[in-house]
Order: sequence, then structure tokens, then C-alpha cells
Amino acid sequence: MTEEHTEFTGSGRAGIVAIVGRTNVGKSTLVNHLLGEKVSIVSDTVQTTRNLIRAILTEERGQMVFLDTPGVHKAQGELGKNLNKAARSAVQGVDAILLVLDGSSKPELEDDGWFRRICREEVPCIIALNKSDRGTNFVNAYQALWEEIKAEKESAVQPVWASVSALQGTGMAGLLDTLFGHIPEGPPLFPDDILTDYPRKLNIADVVREKFFHRLEKELPHALAIWVEDIDEQEKKWTVDVSVMVERHSQKGIVIGEKGRLIKWVREQAEKELYEMYGVRFKLNLWVKVEKNWRKNFWILKKLGYA
Repeated sequence: MTEEHTEFTGSGRAGIVAIVGRTNVGKSTLVNHLLGEKVSIVSDTVQTTRNLIRAILTEERGQMVFLDTPGVHKAQGELGKNLNKAARSAVQGVDAILLVLDGSSKPELEDDGWFRRICREEVPCIIALNKSDRGTNFVNAYQALWEEIKAEKESAVQPVWASVSALQGTGMAGLLDTLFGHIPEGPPLFPDDILTDYPRKLNIADVVREKFFHRLEKELPHALAIWVEDIDEQEKKWTVDVSVMVERHSQKGIVIGEKGRLIKWVREQAEKELYEMYGVRFKLNLWVKVEKNWRKNFWILKKLGYA
């Protein structure tokens, strides 16, 4: 991924911001908008973000490192439990917490849980009510819930509230101003010419997985995993061998599609997006493999970065 950034000079601010919240509230869309570049995959499917992704914004005010975390949800199986654990632990050792809520829907149990968590945190907390473009506004319900939990826990935490639309960009400039105002002064944490330290193999795998999610929707995604086996980086073209893992033989046909149309579409769309990211042509070799109950296999989860 390439993008021009203002070189850091003199004094400025630098800090790590954990972006947390339940699934499908728009965390990854928000991160991508703040950076002006796609670093996190996006879909309406629960568990789209499965790894902790560091997105790095460098500008004249300083540098901010966003931790885009998996969304907390009602976990089923080891994969879901591991993702929830990773999300909850992401707030440790950061300079600020950005809790993203879906302002267009009423509070859910996971939102209650995050309120209780940040009640006992000592770092600055910003609460962003996202999806303001949808018209429906539950800000009063969220603020009433916060005040109830704050009183119950006798907390002194005073979060900053913001209303935004990550999709439309509404309120995002003000949110960024607020975030910069709550991180400490200091030198940059990363070189100023990178957008993320996310491993290349995992990023390529995520792009491929996102394309499957867009076509399969709720039919299969949780049983689907992508692993990049090898990358042959030639000057004009990168050839990438990719394993597409499913749990049962009956799922292979779904992933491949009638006459191979689905997997061909996924390959073409992923190659196009990766070319835009890296500025080099891609040839993806997608191999569908059956790994029975991979979501319960610790070693496979560890290889994929989920354990």
C-alpha cells in the first residue's frame, strides 16, 4: 500500500488508540476513512475482522496508531472465544480508547459490557455513535445506559461523546481532532511512510476472504478460512498460492460455485484490489481444501493468527 504522508518534524503527538465495540458497528469502515486508505476489510458479516490490525496515520500533528479489533459478539466455539478475548485485551497499554456504537440501533448486551469495561480504565475514552446517516438516533438510550452503569460502578470516567457517519464522512474530521487532543506528545512510533505493520500474507488472505464474504453472505463465512502458502515476488507480477479452507466436503461446491464461476470471480476481484494496493500485478492460485473442524483445531487457529 502506498500513500504520501507529511514528514514528521519537530514536536508533535504520538499514541496508540484501541478501536473497540461489538460486531457490525462500523469499526473497520471508520479506520479506513480516518486513514483515507483501505487497511481493514469490510462486510456485513460477523467476524469479518479476525486479527488485530494496526493502522498508522502520520500527519503534521503527529502520528496515531489505530488498533482495529475484532468485534465482540455472542461467541460460539474456540474461534469466537479467541476473537472476543483479543478484542477485550486490546485496551491494555493504549493511550486512548475509541468505543464505536451503532447509533441507529438500541443498545445491546455487548455495549453494556464495553461500558462496564471502560468504567474502570484510566486512559481517555471517546465514544463515537456511528451510522448517523441512517436517521434513527438512540443517543439518549446509550447515554442513559452509560450514566446508570457509571453510577453503579461509582466511576469517575468522563468520556467524550461524538456523532459520526464513517460511511458518509460526517463528523470524522472533528473526531480526529478529538483523538489527537487526547494522545500524549512524543516522537512517532513507526516510520512515517507506512500505513500498517500488518503482515503481507495476512493482508492478502483478508482481501480474498472479503470477496468470498460479499458473495456468500451468511451461507458459509464462519466455516471459511484463507491461508497464503507462498508468495513469489517477481518484478512485474507476484504469484500467490492460497489455500481456501472449509470444514466439510459439501462446502467445496459452494466455494467453487457452478462451473467455477464464484471462485473465478473472487480471484479476479482480489487480484484487482491487490494491484491497487501494491502497484504490481497479481496471479492468485486458489486451492480449496477440506480441514475438518478447523475452528476447533488449536494449531490451525494459531497458524491463522486467531489463537
